[in-house]
Amino acid sequence: MNTLCLFAAGTLPVHPAAAWYLADLGEFRGKQELYTRQSPQRLKALREHALIESALASNRIEGVSIEAARVRDVLVTARPLFRDRDEEEVRGYRDALSWIHQAAPRIDGATVQRLHALARGEIWDAGRYKERDADIIERYPDGRERVRFRTVAAAETAARMAALLTAWHACREESWVHPLIALAAFNLDFLCIHPFRDGNGRVSRLLCLLQSYQLGYEVGRYISLERLIEQNKDRYYETLEQSSQGWHEGRHDPWPYINYLLSILKTAYREFAERVGETKAPRGAKRDQVLAGIERLATEAGDFSISALKQSCPGVGRDMVRRVLREQQAAGVVECKGRGPGASWAKKR
Repeated sequence: MNTLCLFAAGTLPVHPAAAWYLADLGEFRGKQELYTRQSPQRLKALREHALIESALASNRIEGVSIEAARVRDVLVTARPLFRDRDEEEVRGYRDALSWIHQAAPRIDGATVQRLHALARGEIWDAGRYKERDADIIERYPDGRERVRFRTVAAAETAARMAALLTAWHACREESWVHPLIALAAFNLDFLCIHPFRDGNGRVSRLLCLLQSYQLGYEVGRYISLERLIEQNKDRYYETLEQSSQGWHEGRHDPWPYINYLLSILKTAYREFAERVGETKAPRGAKRDQVLAGIERLATEAGDFSISALKQSCPGVGRDMVRRVLREQQAAGVVECKGRGPGASWAKKR
């Protein structure tokens, strides 16, 4: 496919920033086994939390969200009863993640289509490549719109996807380029092909996770890559647009998008190292984790409950959460709205 084939020809030198990211990621991967020998309970909590965060964040990027009060019913209950399509899609993404973690399927056309079918739920074209051309349109508040990118025509989609998957396996076998660069290049090509009517972004993130696991980079099991992408969503769209210009002709610059994905992986590993490192200095590190949780929830949701804060801080006890909240309340940083266990908290403005 276009980006991967640029590396096959050996004419595209590795960008200096990418080389820097790869060095750091190689170091993190070397320490990965050490990290995963930490407290089993801590790792279990991180895995469970990442699963929920990933399902929520990946869908929010696409404008699909559910009420906070419904998160447990939709994502934890064995057989949830959905209230709407959004709940079905969020749960579907969580089920796709579980399938990746349990089955580690081979990356082929059937896997791509099944991931789409899981993530999209009971909709008429779930798991089916697009039947009509579908360009990426940017719409403005004043009603104007523009074609941000012309995707591969529907009639060519199946053949182009087959070629992309063939190129991925050939790149892996013949070592055209570092595997992580190949992963990001594949992701860019997938998004430019845009094989499905809807849900392409979500499938691209699921494939990114699956490929990173198969390359031995396991951080996505413990730290939500989707959350980090959501937190850097503007940069995601900006680099995708930069790297897609000239893609059809093979004259594009893939490095903005490749470096963006590598930076997300590095950020995830750094956060993972900080979290598992807390077992060595629990008191101070746990306090910092609660403070970070307060900042994150205040930014994302405004008001938050003690339960939500506890959930955002795997491995930290409720007493520690309450202690830090009282400390921050006394310092005038946060305020409590209401009384009792269900009271909400917020940062003071």
